[in-house]
This record gives sequence, C-alpha cells and structure tokens, in this order.
Amino acid sequence: MRRGRLRIYLGAAPGVGKTYAMLCEGRRAQDRGRDVVAALVETHGRPRTAELLAGLETVPRRRMLHRGAAFEEMDVDAVLGRAPRIALVDELAHTNVPGSRNVKRWQDVEELLDAGIDVISTVNIQHLESVNDVVEQITGIPQRETVPDEVVRRADQVELVDMSPEALRRRMAHGNVYGPEKVDAALSNYFRVGNLTALRELALLWVADKVDEQLDRYRAEHGIATTWEARERVVVALTGGPEGETLLRRAARIAARTKGADLLAVHVARSDGLAGGDPALLARQRTLVESMGGTYHQVAGDDVPRALLEFARGVNATQLVLGASRRGRLAQILAPGVGVETTARSGTIDVHMISHEHVRQGRGHPSRSRAALTRRRRLAGWAMVATLLPLLTAVLVPLRGALSLPSFILLFLTTVVGVALVGGMWPAITAAVGGSLLLNYFFTPPTGKFTIADPENFFALAVFVLVAAAVSMIVDLAARRTREAARAGADAQVLSALAGHVLRGESAVPSLLARTRETFGLASVTLLERRGPVGPDDRPDPGAWRIVATSGGPVCACPDAADTDVAVDDDLVLAARGRLLDASDRHVIEAFAAQIAVALRQERLEEEAERVRPLAEADRMRTALLAAVSHDLRTPLASATAAVDSLRTTDVEWSEEDRAELLATAKESLERLDRLVANLLDMSRLQAGALGVAIQPVAVEEVVPVALDDLGAPGDRVDTRVPGDLPDVLADPALLERVLVNLISNAVRYSPPGEKVLLTASAYGDHVEIRVVDRGPGIPPEAYDQVFLPFQRLGDRDNHTGVGLGLALSRGLAEAMGGTLLPEETPGGGLTMTVTLPVPAWIRPVPEADQPADEGPGAEAEPPEGPRLSEEAR
Repeated sequence: MRRGRLRIYLGAAPGVGKTYAMLCEGRRAQDRGRDVVAALVETHGRPRTAELLAGLETVPRRRMLHRGAAFEEMDVDAVLGRAPRIALVDELAHTNVPGSRNVKRWQDVEELLDAGIDVISTVNIQHLESVNDVVEQITGIPQRETVPDEVVRRADQVELVDMSPEALRRRMAHGNVYGPEKVDAALSNYFRVGNLTALRELALLWVADKVDEQLDRYRAEHGIATTWEARERVVVALTGGPEGETLLRRAARIAARTKGADLLAVHVARSDGLAGGDPALLARQRTLVESMGGTYHQVAGDDVPRALLEFARGVNATQLVLGASRRGRLAQILAPGVGVETTARSGTIDVHMISHEHVRQGRGHPSRSRAALTRRRRLAGWAMVATLLPLLTAVLVPLRGALSLPSFILLFLTTVVGVALVGGMWPAITAAVGGSLLLNYFFTPPTGKFTIADPENFFALAVFVLVAAAVSMIVDLAARRTREAARAGADAQVLSALAGHVLRGESAVPSLLARTRETFGLASVTLLERRGPVGPDDRPDPGAWRIVATSGGPVCACPDAADTDVAVDDDLVLAARGRLLDASDRHVIEAFAAQIAVALRQERLEEEAERVRPLAEADRMRTALLAAVSHDLRTPLASATAAVDSLRTTDVEWSEEDRAELLATAKESLERLDRLVANLLDMSRLQAGALGVAIQPVAVEEVVPVALDDLGAPGDRVDTRVPGDLPDVLADPALLERVLVNLISNAVRYSPPGEKVLLTASAYGDHVEIRVVDRGPGIPPEAYDQVFLPFQRLGDRDNHTGVGLGLALSRGLAEAMGGTLLPEETPGGGLTMTVTLPVPAWIRPVPEADQPADEGPGAEAEPPEGPRLSEEAR
C-alpha cells in the first residue's frame, strides 16, 4: 500500500487564512471528482469558513469526558473506516484529550498517511518546535502545543499562507478573526505589529530553508553539479593566515550588497593534519564571521583548489573570495598557486582575488626553520665526518689493488648514509662532497691528483654525490616529519584537553587562565584590557591597561612587563610570566587566548542579559497591565454604568424588582472593579517591596466567614470544615482574607456546575494548613509554577474574565506573611490549593524531648492546663 501524501498550509499567526485555504483546496479537489472528507475542521465561529465547510462531507467527532468536562476530538477509527482519498485535518500541533488514541494530532495524521490517505493540514509557525523559544521571547507568551519540525519537513508540500501585519489587524478589527469582546486585548498583546512582523519573518525564513532542502535534493537526485543562482551565497576561503580578517570583511560587504546573500567561511586543512593555519587566528576569524551573521566550515583535503570548489558547489555558492598569494615571486613561477588553480577550475562560480598587506611576504611558518634533529645528534654527525672519512680512507688505501672503484664508492656511500642517519642533512652532504674528493684523489686513476681520466669514473662519482645528497635529504625530511607529527600530536592533546574543559562547563575566564598556566608551566597568566588611548609613540601607557582576570603571580600590569604577550584583539592582551615561549608553543597559547576571549564575551553578555531581564519583565508587566486595564477593568465599569444609566432614564417605568436587580448589578460590578483594582495595587506593592503587613495571631475560623461574606453569591457554593479548636496562626487578617477570597473565587469559577468547593483547615506541628479543594479540570504538574505568573491564565479557556492576578497575588501575600501557597492534584480530579501559615511560638506543641521524665512510680504528674509556654513567651 502506498503512503498518503501530506500537504501543510503554514501560517505566521492565527487568522491569516490557513483553514480557509485548506477548505478551498478541498472544494477544488472535490470538484475534480476526488473523494474528500473533513476529518476535523475548526471554524472558530467564522461565517465564511463555515460556508466552505458546509459543502463537504464531515466525519462525526468523538466525544470524550475528562475530569467532568466534555471534549470533542477527531475520530481516527471513523476516518480510517470511511477511507477517503483526501482528509482535511486542522491544527496539526493540537494536543489530544488524555485517553485519546494518540497524544498529539500529528500522530493521528501519521496513521492516516500510513493507511494511504492523503492529508491536508494546517499549522502556525509558533507551534514548530525549533522556533518555540524564539516565539516566546518575541511575544512573551509560551506555546505549550508544539509539533516536531521533522514532521512538517517530511511533508510533500508546504505552502505559506501569508498576510501583512496591517491587513491581519484590519481583519481582526472587523471581527473576522475573534469576537468583538476579544479584539482590543488581542490587538494590544499578541497581535501587535512588531510581533506579527517578526513571526512573518520567521515563517518566511523557515519556508526558505525548506525550499533550499528541496532544491538540494532535486540537484542531488538529478546529478546536477553546476551552480544554480537561485540564491546568492558568498564563500570566503581562509588559510589561517593574518589576511583572513581582511577577506572576511570584504566578503561581508559583497554579501551585503546582495540583500539576503549568505556568507560562508571555509578552511581547508591537510588530511595528515601536519600543515594547517594558525589555530588562534582561525578561532578569531571564526568568531568574526559568526558575528557578521555567517557560518564557519572546515573540510579536509590535500588538493586545496579541488576541496574549495567541491565545498562551494555543494552549498550552491555563486561567489568565491580568495586572498592574493603570500608566496614569493620565485615560488609563484615554479607553481601556479591555489588562486590560479581555483580560478581555472571554477566554472560558473565568480572568483574574487582580494589583495592584502601580506602579499608576497611568505607564509611564515616559524617551525620549518628549526632544525629537524637535536643539537647533540648534529654534533655527532659532524664528528663522524671528521673521523670516519679519514679513517676509512686510511683503511682502504692499502686495498687499492684488491678492490675496484665501485667497491670503494659503495663503502663511502655506506658511511655517508650512516652520517645522515645520525647527524642529518648538512653533515651528510658534507660527507658526500668530502668523500667524492677523497675517492677522486686516492682511488680514481690517476691517483694522487684531482683529475679523472676515465669519463665513466667521473659519472660514477657524480652519481655518488647525488645519491648521497638525496639520501641525506630524505633522512632529514623523515626526521622533520617525525618531529612535526610528535609536535602536532602534543598540540592536539593540549587542544583536546581545552575542548573538554569547555564542554564540561568550566569555561569561566579564571578557570581557563589557570588551565593555561598549568599547561605551559608559567608563573602567572593575566588577561589585560585596554582602557586608555595609545600614546604618540604608538606604545600604550602602563596605566592604560586594566586587569580583567589573573592566575598565579606575580601579576603583569601591562604587556611590557610580560615574558610573552599574545594580542587577542585590539583591546585584549594575554600576558604570561615565567618563561619565554617558543614559536610552536605560541601558536597553541594563541588558541587558548582566543577561547578565553570568547569566555569573557560570553560572561559579559550574560551580565548584560541579567541587567536587561528586569527591564524586559517590567515591559511585559506594563504591556499586560495595559491590556488588563483596556478590557478587564472596563467590563465591570461598563456594566455598572449601564445599570446606573438605566435607572436614571425617564422613558421607562421600572418596577421595584427591576430597580433592585439593576442596583444589584451595579453593586456587583463595582465590587468586582474594586477587587480588580485592589489586586493590581497590591501586586504593584508586592513587586516594589512596599506592601504593609501587620502580623498578629489570627483565628482561622474567624477569617473564613468574613471571606465568604465578601464573595457574596459564590460563597454559597463553599463547604467549610474548620475545627473550632484550631490554633491561631501568624498572619495579617486582611491579607489572609484576600488570599482566601482569591483562591475560593478561582475554585468556584473552574468547578463543574452544582459541585461545591471544599475548604478545610488542620494543624500539623508548628503550622496550620488551609486547603481549598475543587473538582474542576485541574492543572498538569509541569504547569504548577506557570499558574502563579501574573497577567496570564492557563489553558485555552476564556482569557478575558479576569486579569490573571488572583493566584499570583495570593502566593505573594502568603509569602509576605511568612507562609507558602502550593498546588497539588485533588484525588479523583481537580486542584487543591494549600496555604501553610506558622503557629505562634508560645502555643506550639512541646517536643517529646522537652517533656519531664518520670521519676518513678510515685512521681506526681501535673494535669495539662493547655498549651505550654515557651521560654521566650515566659
């Protein structure tokens, strides 16, 4: 059986027309004779959407009960039994009611696809898992329902349903998205122009990435290697040299001139790992390209032009930026170089050769100028030249009549190879030249003269010199490569330890400085930052440096006081004391310095984020408060105003019952308004730390009736079970009353009709617990903390029946009185809010350890006269 095809309409925000587009496509398919059913479509009360749905066959939904409430979900079995050709399934990210066939609706869709049914569905960008946190940062509203990106990416077609923010806001203002009572709050919160613009950009970028994937897959399936200039991509090649920053900035300007162009940096490393760029420079250049919005890549290959072009074609690049060669003129004559080879093979990719200040200055590998062998071995080689050649000549001269010239040459060649193995290239070449002269003078006719009579002997001596020199160079090269490999292995271990140090989360600047000092055996390592201008002689004044962090001692106050200083960037310098580092060690310590600079920037960004976070929270609170004032405060005020205006009118003769009802409505609305204003003021006082709290012993059984009276009619739905012998608690009576009123009103609001709310209290040790128990839908445990956030309401219920301050204020008031407010699940379904308050110290029960011990059978015990007073109370 073939798998069904999935088509998804992706929208930037609710109301852009995803469901409408899905129904239009369903109607078109039906007109073409396809078997189409509406498996589940949410019209949200929109008449034009309902009109489109009216012409389609609809599969009845499955009704389910959860915690006393009825819900409707897609009946997967019914759709599979109907087996249509196309099924319309709305809201792909929806979470099904507990007890459903699957947890998520996209899992239901997977079953339909596996059954060979084509599915057309809808989803908003904010529900994609990869951008969920970004959407929360933009809008300030967490999205609890998400769908994995891979599910949407696997879709056969993804179509963006787009609409400008202004057009969407006009639709909302006209009542085409939400009801009139919700429009004001929506426009001032989630549907602000800035939010909609950011969400629209997220949707466009996500779809563009999806299109890129489809294009790459198509080119790979059809073997297309040429570049298709569907989207500009600029690739800059980095060698790890000092010219890299110049190339990156030039490439960034090229990309900026083409709006929307991607910037990619690539470094080609030798596959043997021995010849590469400066790791510190590469680290800084990687940071630079990422700060410009580009990406950094590294590939391995011995043929650099080929590796560069393979990478460029693989990412469908349109332009390639290279630096002019740093090799000398002679080297460029002998070999064309990477730039020339790359340009010759580039094909349709444009190649930019960028000049820089390091042109023809050489690659500058300091490690190559160092001798391959140790000084002791080189001295041993020169000693062998000085002793073995005369000794061998003295031994072979008496044998001139017994051996031929080739035999003498082989013996001398053996000696030269031995010198090469011990002393390296230059002693061996000296031995080859000296040996050829000795062979010429003592063993080549005519002997005793530096002349050669037979041309064959001249040829033999020439071959001897060339072979000896070649062997010497090979031995030296092998020794050099061995030394480089050992050094590269040691550097790799050091850098691997650094990487592990960072991955373990120990990347704080002091920790990295300590690791640097230990790795290189230094006395102290100090990170300095420039804080003053450079003097006229281009040398910084010692007082112009500030110590950011240090490890060990003595501390370097300026770079001039250090044995080794490494410039991290224009303002940061790593100063080390203890010994002068050689060139190879300096390369590695530069990588450490680059990582330390990254850690410093990360710390400062975190500090900046901490400073900005209160401002962002204040802005969020301000926005939410404005939304609350614009709707929730206005609603009771409007009701009271309408009731008073009705009473004042002279056109209608009101009966006494009508007048009483209007007065009751006005009173109820004004009381509700008074509670909302009081909650807002108390929350602001709590956040400012200015709430006055008068702690005193309070009897719970006296506060509960007052709270119920304050509630009015909802108080009749409360069943109270407060023992009369309950000890007093330390609390503010007015604040405790406010806490109970908010908790009880919240419980009544979410309890099923006819179900009473239970209020109980009991003493446990040195505290009293007051519980408000309801049988409503409850809250999942993972959302317990979320319900205490101000200006929000959990779930998809009507968010416009209050400002969402009740629970947040209740917890704040309870904690201000020295207590706690914690939620827990009601056995059998529902939510229990538990207020815990301390009992005064002088009436707390005395621990058993404080009770007087029995003095024997005759000891008299005092009868208890009530709670025992503590020492403090006495």
